[in-house]
Order: sequence, then structure tokens, then C-alpha cells
Amino acid sequence: MHGEYKVPGGKLVTVDLDVRDGLLADVRLSGDFFLEPDDALEVIDDALVGLPRETSTSELARAVDEGLRVAEEDGRVTGGVTMVGFDAWAVAVAVRRALGLATTWDDHTFEVLRPGPLPPATLAALDQVLTEELAAGRRGPTLRFWDWNERAVFIGSFQSLRNEVDPVGVREHDVTVVRRISGGGAMFMEAGNCVTFSLVVPASLVDGLSFEQSYAFLDSWVLGALQDVGVEAYFSGMNDVASPAGKLAGSAQKRLAGGAVLHHMTMAYDIDSAKMLEVLRIGREKLSDKGTTSANKRVDPLRSQTGMSRDEIIDAFEAHFRSHHRTADSELRPEELARADELVRTKFGNPTWINRVP
Repeated sequence: MHGEYKVPGGKLVTVDLDVRDGLLADVRLSGDFFLEPDDALEVIDDALVGLPRETSTSELARAVDEGLRVAEEDGRVTGGVTMVGFDAWAVAVAVRRALGLATTWDDHTFEVLRPGPLPPATLAALDQVLTEELAAGRRGPTLRFWDWNERAVFIGSFQSLRNEVDPVGVREHDVTVVRRISGGGAMFMEAGNCVTFSLVVPASLVDGLSFEQSYAFLDSWVLGALQDVGVEAYFSGMNDVASPAGKLAGSAQKRLAGGAVLHHMTMAYDIDSAKMLEVLRIGREKLSDKGTTSANKRVDPLRSQTGMSRDEIIDAFEAHFRSHHRTADSELRPEELARADELVRTKFGNPTWINRVP
């Protein structure tokens, strides 16, 4: 069995192994990383041999660290072990991939959805529906681009409604307030002013990755897509993407017990900052780690950086994703839309859900 893991910003870690009687055997670590002393390579291999096939990522990493520690204590390796470009966690991820317990982008075909404008509450409901459909095995991994015609605010699952949203601004600007199932911050979205997508993937794709690591992993293609439209971007903090001109985007996630992960991102295209500040309550504490004192200085939209229309940017993003991953055209199924309508009635359009954190 063969598994590979490319450490973000680091080196490629490769593991070849066998399984005998449910236990790891003949483990062979390799890669373009740096490791001193040479003898430490054999120590890492030996530390993994004999572990049960179902050993978790954290337990595999712990076994590697413990094996190296013991080897230093008993003199099998001297001078201390130095791992450059990788670590025990990267080795563990490569092992899980070799075993088929973790997957890579190339293991999946992604269904691409561009269903056209839908009501804000329906957009939020579809996040839950499509994630549940993947967990149930009725749909494959899915990339869905959002479109809408109404003015809306999407608040995070755990945000306080009164702390985040100004009811006067909501009434004055006829804003629909929707609470989504993922965490993260509030998004002010007018028709045509954002580029938003949802990515629904199996948990195996982010197996062994922390929440923080999975954000960069699932958004890695976005940096390439932005480069295609002339924007040099980079990760900022745990779940933001920025350019030298300012913040561009923010991501959020929700992991379901059934083994599916919802990951979505909203990028500013043409934000009306004045209106946003009348609808959202953005306090000083929110700005304290952003290096700015004004909320309307935090976001620099794609329109000013690219000179392209929103549709052109979405087309470029879709083309970039398709060029790097195996994809198939798809449509929302009648039963999925019916389930979304039911969730709008019982949950996403229901004041009880919207006000669940007052």
C-alpha cells in the first residue's frame, strides 16, 4: 500500500507498507524532506510496525514521537533528531492515506452545481441538504456556486443575533437574516456583490488534519484561481484569504457525524461598506487583531482588483477547479429541493432557529 502527503509549505512524505493480520508491517518512509541523523529513518519505520490498521492519526503521530524519544534515550540515535519540512503528524497522514482511510483530491469526482438565483434561506438549507446527501451516499462530493437576488445577512451558527445585526439597518435596507449551520462570522450579501461557493467533501479528504489545517487544504485551489484573475493572495489567520490590498474572503466549516464536511467561502466582489456598517455591528474587539481601526477598510473587493465582471470571475474559478480536479456537471434533484423547502419552513426561515442565540 502506498500513501503520500505534501506538507503545506513543506516537503513530500511517502509511506509504503503492508498489513498482516490487521497490523502494519514492512513500513518504509521516504520523501524529499530533511532528517538528521540518518538512523532516525529506520526508527520511524520500526515505531509504526505492529500498530493496528485502524490506529488514529493522532495515535500514529504519538507512536512516531515516542519511538524517536526512546531511541534518543537508549542511544540508537545520537545528537538529537531534527525533522525539516515534515513532522510526525505528516507521517501519520501519509500512513492513513496508504491504508485507504484518508483520501486525496484525485480519489474523487466532484459534482459542479450552478443552479442560478435562489432565496437566501434556501441557499443555507441546501448546505445542510447536500452535506447530508453525501453522508448518506446519495450524492458525491459537490462544488456549488451561490446566486441570489435578495439582500441578506448570513450569521454564524454560534453568533448572537443582537450583537451582530442592527435591526434598524435590517428594516431600512430590507435585509433577510439567515443563520447558517457553520460557525464563523456574519456576511452581508447583496445581489451580485459577493462570490460564494460551498464545497461538500467526505471526511476522509481531511482525515488527520486539524480544523486549522483543513481550511488551508480545502482553500488551496482558491489561491490558484485568484492568481488566474490577477490577484496575488495568501492565507491570513485561520480562515481568511487576503491580498496586499486587504481582506478578500472568509471561510467557514461544519462537520457532520455521518462523515461529511461542509466548507464554504465568501469573497467580496463589490461591497457597499457604508450599507454594511448600517446592517452589521462590527465592534472594536472584532477589529483588534486586524491591524485596522475601521471596518470599511478591512475588505478590498475583487471588482477593483481585477476589473472583471462577477460572472467572469466565477467562470474563471470554475475553470480553475475543473482543470485541477476530476469533475462532472450536476443539477439539484427534485427531492433535494423539496427537502430544502422543508428546512426553510421548519428551521432556516423559522424565528426559533434565527434567534437561537439571541
